[in-house]
Amino acid sequence: MYGGGTGGDTPVKDKAELVAELEAAVHGLETFCSKQGMDLDAVQSSEGMQKIKQLDDAVEAILLNEESKKSYLNQADGIWRLYKAVLPDPRAEEFAQRSQLFKVLAQKIRALMPPVDISDVMGQVEELLDDSIHPEGYVIRDKAGSYGEERWVDLSQIDFEALQERFAKGRKRTEAEKLKGQLGSKLKQMVRLNRSRMDYLEKFQQMIDEYNAGSMNVDEFFRQLLDFAKGLSEEEQRSVAEQLSEEELAVFDILTRPGPELSEKEIKQVKKAARDLLDNLKKGKLVLDWRKFQRSQAAVRVAIEDVLDTDLPESYTPELFQQKVEDVYEHVFDAYYGSGQGIYNIDYGRGYW
Repeated sequence: MYGGGTGGDTPVKDKAELVAELEAAVHGLETFCSKQGMDLDAVQSSEGMQKIKQLDDAVEAILLNEESKKSYLNQADGIWRLYKAVLPDPRAEEFAQRSQLFKVLAQKIRALMPPVDISDVMGQVEELLDDSIHPEGYVIRDKAGSYGEERWVDLSQIDFEALQERFAKGRKRTEAEKLKGQLGSKLKQMVRLNRSRMDYLEKFQQMIDEYNAGSMNVDEFFRQLLDFAKGLSEEEQRSVAEQLSEEELAVFDILTRPGPELSEKEIKQVKKAARDLLDNLKKGKLVLDWRKFQRSQAAVRVAIEDVLDTDLPESYTPELFQQKVEDVYEHVFDAYYGSGQGIYNIDYGRGYW
């Protein structure tokens, strides 16, 4: 007997009924795979390097498009749940190999996709990326971490020619899925640190939508992903060009996007405002649990207003100035937890391509 949930009214299914459901589900996914040109018997019976090749070919077939990928994963997950529910009934043995094969393929597909991290990530970013997009890849390797931990990828180290060559010689859908997944994961991190990068997120999503809609083939999609990666790499290096830290750049971007037309001298003033503001806040305003108390929140808001009032050039109108105070306060509230903790001191663990 099997309980399908945690509620008191959950119906308990007889093993025979579960076996029938499992048989139907396996048959359904076998039909799906056959339509994609996959020979499951050949995959299942192969060994060694040939088996690895057969599995990779199967993944490539499943990745025909986003709909195909999601359909496969949903069906494979359902089969594995049913198979586990039937155990330890001897009738489960009949479906053991197929269920295991479907699970392995699902794992290989998910290995191409970034892990989902819902902690302190803006809902808008999650909604856009999680619907679109690990032990495999080009690969981003984590020296000390384990599967499921986030990685801070250094885009400046990407060998774009090598990626293009691998794409041309390999399984194109799989290579595109890998690159899409890694860029999506990187983009999450970059937008988390600086909300002004939302335009990159929108462009990324537009590319994915056009590919899923059939508006471009996999060759064009991969080319656009490479171009996007190059642009993202330039954005990642912008803090160096502006002579600001990543967190100073985030404040600078809030103050200038959108902002008034600024001279070179005024731009330097805004950069000074960003540095002074963070220095001021870190010296005593961002205390432990400051976000929980009205008095500490007010102290942070006043500090922001005072520093910006002192440092920002006169090009900022009173209305724009007040808007910037609010925008910076919102950013500080989201990014700094207090007592030296926040999104800018997360150890992502550098990787390489």
